[in-house]
Amino acid sequence: MVITVLVTSLSDMQQLFLSIILIFLIPFQTSAETDNSAPRILILGDSLSAAYNIPVEQSWPSLFTTNIGTHYAQASVHNASISGETTYGGIQRLPDLLERVKPSHLIIELAGNDGLRGLKFSQTRENLSNMVSLALKQNIEVLLVGVDLPPNLGLAYNQRFQQIFESVASQYPVNYLPQFLDGVAASDANLMQADGIHPTALAQPLLAKRILDNILIMLASH
Repeated sequence: MVITVLVTSLSDMQQLFLSIILIFLIPFQTSAETDNSAPRILILGDSLSAAYNIPVEQSWPSLFTTNIGTHYAQASVHNASISGETTYGGIQRLPDLLERVKPSHLIIELAGNDGLRGLKFSQTRENLSNMVSLALKQNIEVLLVGVDLPPNLGLAYNQRFQQIFESVASQYPVNYLPQFLDGVAASDANLMQADGIHPTALAQPLLAKRILDNILIMLASH
């Protein structure tokens, strides 16, 4: 009889002990699962995404980071944009960035400097294709951002340049945002800097919203 009582008491204590362990473990497990599912977004761009001549906190990547956080509290955004960057520089840097950041989503905003410098369209297309392909092979979703060139380069040149983005977007399963500066460039003097290439701080909320709208669509598809 005494043995029975002791065994029963020991069983109760074990159950209580296990219950306490589970209480403490469940929050950590939930947190880990949430972290793994939270969007990790890498921005690979040029001066349009590198806060050129404006305060960093007013740039579209900073505004986008705040905005995406209202929808996904644990989302993280890594902005690897560099002023003057070309698609060649982007493809050179991308493998290391993917290894370090391990993004779930990649925003590619490049090629503008290729066009301004008169680089071969075929090389620009190949570089963009290689970046997209590299990301997709790692199950990273891609948002390809197309940009216009200044009108002084000529309509024909700009149209051929736009075909680069359209070609890549049609070749791969990516989300495509054409003409990133549509409604900004050449539409309101207050939205563009004196160089006619870079948006002012006033234009950044509009650009941030365009990126956010596209990323939310991508996230909602899962």
